[in-house]
Amino acid sequence: MHPATPPYAWDPHLVTWAVLTSLAVLVAVGHRQLLARSARPIPWARRQIGAFAGALGASVVALTWPLADLAAHWSLTTLVIQRLILVLAVAPMLLCGLPYDVIQWLTRPAPVDRLLIRLQRPPVAIATVTVVLVGSMTTWLVQAQSSSALARGLLDMAMVAAGLVLWLPVLGRVPGIPRLRPVVQLAYLVGQAVIPAFLSFALILSVHPLYGAFADSRAAIGLRPLNDQQIAGFVSKLTMLLVLLSVGGVALARAPLSDDEYGQEEPLRWADVERHFERADRRPAKRRSTPSPSGQPLAQEPRARVLPGGPAPEAPNGSDPSTPSRPRLEPPDGEPPDGDRPR
Repeated sequence: MHPATPPYAWDPHLVTWAVLTSLAVLVAVGHRQLLARSARPIPWARRQIGAFAGALGASVVALTWPLADLAAHWSLTTLVIQRLILVLAVAPMLLCGLPYDVIQWLTRPAPVDRLLIRLQRPPVAIATVTVVLVGSMTTWLVQAQSSSALARGLLDMAMVAAGLVLWLPVLGRVPGIPRLRPVVQLAYLVGQAVIPAFLSFALILSVHPLYGAFADSRAAIGLRPLNDQQIAGFVSKLTMLLVLLSVGGVALARAPLSDDEYGQEEPLRWADVERHFERADRRPAKRRSTPSPSGQPLAQEPRARVLPGGPAPEAPNGSDPSTPSRPRLEPPDGEPPDGDRPR
C-alpha cells in the first residue's frame, strides 16, 4: 500500500495469509510424520494446539489489515503495538504451542543447539533482545520497512525471533535447556523489561519528530507526529513493564517452597537425556593419561620385545614370568592406598 492511498483502504495481505497457512500445514504434517516414525511418540496436546492457534491468530491481527497498514505508513504507535504483539504474544504462544517432537527435530542440528545454549543464558538473551528491538527502531530501518514489503517481512521475522529468545529461558521447551528458577526468572524479566525499553525515553523526551515515514499520522489517527511518537514511547515502556513483571510475579507466586518440590515439578524427560547424550557425542575425544604429581602426564614404560625362540622377559620384582601379573587398582581420588589406610 502506498501512503497516497487512504489510511484504511482494504488490503487482503494475501502473502501473509499464504505464509501463515503454509506454516500451519507444515507443522501439522511434520508432527504426523514424526509421530509415525518415532519409537517414543509425543502427542500434540489440546492445550498446545490452542496455544499454536492463538499464535496464528495474533499474527493475523499484527500482520494484516488494518494494523499492518497503519504500522507501515501512518503511525509509530501502531508500529510499536504491532511489534509488542509479535514479541509478547506471538513468540511465547508459538514456543508453547509447537509440538514437542517438532521442536526436538528443529533444534537437533549441532549449530542450532550450540546457538540455543548460548542464547538461553540471561545476559546473552537480554543483550540479544536489546540489540534487535533497539536496532529495528533506527530511523533508516523504519523508513525501509515503510517503503519495502521485503524489509517489512524481514523485520517482522526478526521481532518473532527476538521474542523467542526473550521467552526461551522462561518457558524452556527446548530439549536439554531447563527453565530458570522462579527467583531468577523474575530478575531476568525485570532486566528484559527495563533494558531493551530505554529507547522509549528518547521517544518521550524528544522535542521534534524522529521518523519522517509517519509525517501524515494526523490523517490516520488524528495525532500530530510528535504526539504520536510520545504515545508510542509510553505504550512501549508500560506494556513491557506490565506484561513481563506480571509473568515474573506469577512465576514467583507459584514457586515451590523447597528444592525437593522443585525437582518434582520439573521431571526429567527422555528427550532431555537424549539431547545430553548427543552433545556428549559431539565433544572431541580426549586422550586419557595418568597425571604425575607435577601435573604432567606420566610416560608409559615401553614393553619388552620378545624375539621368536628367545627367553621370556624377566618379570618385575623377581616374580614368576609364567604367572600373569594382576593389575594394580588405583583408589578413588582422595582415598589413601590400602597400605596407608589406618587400621
